Amino acid sequence: MESVAVHERWMRAALGCAALADSESEVPVGAVVVAGGAIIGRGWNRPIASSDPTHHAEIAAIRDAAASSTNYRLTDATLYVTLEPCIMCAGAILNARLLHVVFGARDAERGAAGSIVNVLDSPFTTHRCDVTAGVLADECSALLTDFFVRKRVLEPGGKRRP
Repeated sequence: MESVAVHERWMRAALGCAALADSESEVPVGAVVVAGGAIIGRGWNRPIASSDPTHHAEIAAIRDAAASSTNYRLTDATLYVTLEPCIMCAGAILNARLLHVVFGARDAERGAAGSIVNVLDSPFTTHRCDVTAGVLADECSALLTDFFVRKRVLEPGGKRRP
């Protein structure tokens, strides 16, 4: 298992991808796929710009990693993502056969790695992957909260506006 410092290093790279989404007025979620000590895939949310509801950070990073490794199976790779994957992304993670998922902030509304359901460790799937939650969670959460405050969906402090 990787050390906390290693997880934080790669999560900072994912935060950099999230900042790209933020700069494009997309929900700031970023992801990187790491294998052999190097980033082999990067992605950030772009569903608005791409007119594609599946263009989540995780799927973009998995597609990039699969293309760069010329293999649709990423069995020795770890996905770092700033927000807990949704059910759709959890399905992509399982199909890619990722070894490990590390995420920052929990998603109490859509999280599929333990918050709402745990698709990544389901007895009903043929693949399971290790999950590490909460790496740089405060930074990942703050990026999302700041975005939604700017969009006037939340009040300062993270409470939903009426």
